[in-house]
Amino acid sequence: MLGPVILAASRSDRMRRLVSAAPVTKPVVDRFIPGETVDQIVPIVRELTDQGLELTMDVVGEDITTPAQAEAARDAYLELIDRLKPLELGTRAEMSVKLSMFGQALDGGHELALGNVRPVVEAAAEIGTTVTLDAEDHTTLDSMFAIHEELRKDFPQTGCVIQAYLFRTEADARRLADSGSRVRLVKGAYKEPAEVAYQQRHEIDKAYVRILRTLMEGEGYPMIGSHDPRLISIGQELARTAGRKLDEYEFQMLYGIRGDEHLRLAAEGHRMRVYTAYGTDWYGYFMRRLAEKPANLRFFARSMVSKG
Repeated sequence: MLGPVILAASRSDRMRRLVSAAPVTKPVVDRFIPGETVDQIVPIVRELTDQGLELTMDVVGEDITTPAQAEAARDAYLELIDRLKPLELGTRAEMSVKLSMFGQALDGGHELALGNVRPVVEAAAEIGTTVTLDAEDHTTLDSMFAIHEELRKDFPQTGCVIQAYLFRTEADARRLADSGSRVRLVKGAYKEPAEVAYQQRHEIDKAYVRILRTLMEGEGYPMIGSHDPRLISIGQELARTAGRKLDEYEFQMLYGIRGDEHLRLAAEGHRMRVYTAYGTDWYGYFMRRLAEKPANLRFFARSMVSKG
């Protein structure tokens, strides 16, 4: 029940100031966000890929209010891609982008976001990798899917994210599976109204399994975004039933959560991709990680008590 409260706090400037000022915050944030700059994150990329893991990189940032900020977000990704080029990792290190960072919510935001994300997709393709468009709240999804479809005309490996808790997602999954898209399936991490989304965990889990079956039986490339051991096992079984080889789907988990499981899946031959965020504007990302899983909140609370 705390999840919606935490998600509401993620939009509060007052809570942002309180959490940011707390002495214990930085060491806890470091668990989920291992760096603020490209110089800090490149060694992390080397470390994880040396362990047989793959990455999807997110330059954190939200609440873009000007076109100049959107262009700065674009340039941050271009800098990251330029720094990854000498590592020659190809698709072992891809990008995840939120179109809100590229100006989607501004006047003329759809075209602005498309214009800003296209150079990132082009630059990623030049170093042999790709970009996945992250899903945000339900009001942005029609724009996101339209941009995804447009980008795939020239860059067919461009991926997108769908969220199991939304009622619309089963239909979206069927369309994307038929088109051969790369699709990351997650449960969902935004506060959505009951008119558009399941509210109970068991309903979300059941929807997740139905949608994952659609993706596994389709023509695309499923990316299983979950830390839930039961859903991971179900995903493996669905892949076997669909006759998929180990390189025809992958698992994705967040940096800082279930690290031992990352290594176990990779050791078994699975493609295991770690969602790795970095940057200075970490607050919204951090609060959603707390909201997603009670263990994350307990970890933060224990740290506050022990450090206080």
